[in-house]
Amino acid sequence: MKQIGKILLGVTVIAGLIGGGVWYSKQRAAQNPETRYKLATVEKGGVTQTVSANGTLNPVVLISVGTQVSGTVKKLYVDFNDKVKKGQPLLELDDALVSATERQSAANVVNAQATLELAQANEARMKSLIAQEYVSKQEYDQSIQALKSARAQLALAKAQNERDRANLNFTVIRSPVDGVVIDRVVDLGQTVAASFQTPTLIKIAQDLSEMRIDTSFAEADIGNIREGQKARFTVDAFPSRSFMGDVQQIRLNVANPEQVLLPGMTAYVNIGVQKREGALLVPNAALRFKPADGGEKKSENGQKSPSTAGPSSVGPGMGAGSDGSAAKAGAGKGKKRDGQSGTVYVLTGEELKPVSVQLGITDNRNTEIVGGELKEGDRIVTGENGSGQTGKPSSVGMRMF
Repeated sequence: MKQIGKILLGVTVIAGLIGGGVWYSKQRAAQNPETRYKLATVEKGGVTQTVSANGTLNPVVLISVGTQVSGTVKKLYVDFNDKVKKGQPLLELDDALVSATERQSAANVVNAQATLELAQANEARMKSLIAQEYVSKQEYDQSIQALKSARAQLALAKAQNERDRANLNFTVIRSPVDGVVIDRVVDLGQTVAASFQTPTLIKIAQDLSEMRIDTSFAEADIGNIREGQKARFTVDAFPSRSFMGDVQQIRLNVANPEQVLLPGMTAYVNIGVQKREGALLVPNAALRFKPADGGEKKSENGQKSPSTAGPSSVGPGMGAGSDGSAAKAGAGKGKKRDGQSGTVYVLTGEELKPVSVQLGITDNRNTEIVGGELKEGDRIVTGENGSGQTGKPSSVGMRMF
């Protein structure tokens, strides 16, 4: 029994040594910067700073077709998405009242014509009588005045009749342009009243091959937008596609040759306001990174390494570091732009070295470096791997026999 106990004790000791060795190896590997940290290589490339906003697609030319007369919709000839030609009937209003008014004015023209003919006959008769001195000059003048009045009344009656005929024609609403019906406001049997304001019945897009986006940018961004700048946008209907447009008079016009973009779609617009080629770039994650023990590590000169900003302090167009020493370290290294500074951590051997940098423009993923000691090819830390997080090891109990 004593021999068996010694054997079991020996096996236990060996297992413990093996487990300790494995644990030690894992802990050492976890402390290896190559394993613990996510690394990225500083490279040169292009970067474009953009401003973004949401907007609504609309036709460049949108015609609102209304009516000049009141009435009930009697016939509808078009519907949504119908292509129409100039002069084509769109709908028809009940013309009973307008037609009656037109017939009344036409009768007034006939009456005025008869009155004129009588006045002309009286004037001719008075003219022959006054030559024989059978009537007075006053009576002759009155006949002339009656003739002129009859002519004026006829002209007035004709004008009223022309107006009523025009109103009768207006009961048939026709398209003023070639285009596509994008909205129909009225239905069959609906009554429309044209009083002080012309009601809109149908909306027609004259040309859907050209669209515009109505959008509002922040006041801080609008100063960077110029006419002629290229804009890229997407729509929910085609999330995998992007479209291009131009800024025109603070309006965004976009070609739509396939006519897949429809009025009313929501567009997500990005306008490039600044662009750099061959810029030294670092990921924004590197500017947000701060080692867990960064406050305790010291650099080679014996000074504490400068603290870096937290994740929330770095964003588009913002500097990462607010430490005065960090800003001073980067002074004189390259041209400083807009006074924005930050700190990145460079892997040198097995140590992390904080490097202060001056920041340029950003595209929300990468940021331009315009000053500091960072150079192309440096390996910088962008985060920590999940498996490399250090902490107190969990105790593992060993079953004893």
